[in-house]
Amino acid sequence: MSKRELLDVIAAEVVVCRKCRLWKTRKNAVPGEGDPNSQIMFIGEASGYWEDVKGKPFVGAAGNFLDTLLSEANLSRQNVFIGNIVKCRPPKNREPQPNEINTCTPYLERQIQTIQPKIIVTLGNYSTSYVFSKANIPFNGITQAHGEFHKISILDMRVTVFPTFHPAASLYSARYKERLIQDFRTLKHELAQEGLI
Repeated sequence: MSKRELLDVIAAEVVVCRKCRLWKTRKNAVPGEGDPNSQIMFIGEASGYWEDVKGKPFVGAAGNFLDTLLSEANLSRQNVFIGNIVKCRPPKNREPQPNEINTCTPYLERQIQTIQPKIIVTLGNYSTSYVFSKANIPFNGITQAHGEFHKISILDMRVTVFPTFHPAASLYSARYKERLIQDFRTLKHELAQEGLI
């Protein structure tokens, strides 16, 4: 099977998943989307209101800012893959609970193994904590971890992880917005060095 077909199989499972209680309150699961052959993967936290309505990742206000950030790094949604550690919206946008993360991340792990990205950009505390835990790297919060490249082994692969803030943080703080823009400029420089843009 091609990468696209394998991702479609995973997405079909996500859409009907009832492994945790989030299926009871969701409108749509959000499997993730993008280029199956991309060498760059973005991992967020969980769906928000508009993602739940549309079944697509990052389509609300934070998604609009993510589009701006992607263009800052000479990227677009068409040439990356975007997913979340939790594929359904937690009620009232509460934070995902550990059991929900543990139940849902096998889908994400299969997506990572299918895509085989060279660079994973983690957006926020939850996705960074998850990826770091898989690589046995201590995590002391996104404020300390952001903007640095980490070469790690995860799921039997060597990959570079670049943590940054969740785009939603920019909606509440001009300081985080500026840090995100700066991080994506750093990312652009690295991608250019690696010949990925």
